[in-house]
Amino acid sequence: MNNRYDAEGSQSSYEPGSDEQVLGNKLGITDPEDMDDAELVLLEKLYQSVLIENLPDRQLTVQDLKDWHRRWLGNLYFWAGDIRSVNMGKGGFFFAAAPQIPRLLVDFERDCLARFTPCSNCTDDELIKAIAVSHVEFILIHPFREGNGRLSRLLADVMAVQSGRLPLDYSIWEEHKDAYFAAINQGLNCNYEPMEHWVRQALSE
Repeated sequence: MNNRYDAEGSQSSYEPGSDEQVLGNKLGITDPEDMDDAELVLLEKLYQSVLIENLPDRQLTVQDLKDWHRRWLGNLYFWAGDIRSVNMGKGGFFFAAAPQIPRLLVDFERDCLARFTPCSNCTDDELIKAIAVSHVEFILIHPFREGNGRLSRLLADVMAVQSGRLPLDYSIWEEHKDAYFAAINQGLNCNYEPMEHWVRQALSE
């Protein structure tokens, strides 16, 4: 499966000299590996802040997600924290159309974040369902231009730690990417059981 997103519109501009491999950025980075490294270092700092130093032991909001995205990628991309304005797909699958994202995020906050968080006092089954539904719906919306998968994992980890458990071990998802993507696709039919399976695996690893 192609890991590069297909996109159209103003947020799809690439850094000159990057052979359309690196999105336009504040630092003039043109090497994809250098950008990956920069994003990883900044993500580790965000994890340290959100999961360890200042865990939000309260109901989460869409604004939290925007803030996390801006804190993570704000030093790299001009549009960090902003809802995407371009249509995007991956491997022939298209995420929510950009004009629909604001409405879908209102639904996501009501149906997932307000419903499930904080995840304190959750049973295993309740936590697994909460993470599975929230993860699938967030990925299907894909609200940001870049970093949706990693931000969705941070959200899942926050939910797990809110419940007194450890963050998830995502290696099992990486080992079974096709099955993971198939589970996401099942969410289009509001069938979250396939993703509940993978969340259970990641929590028990």
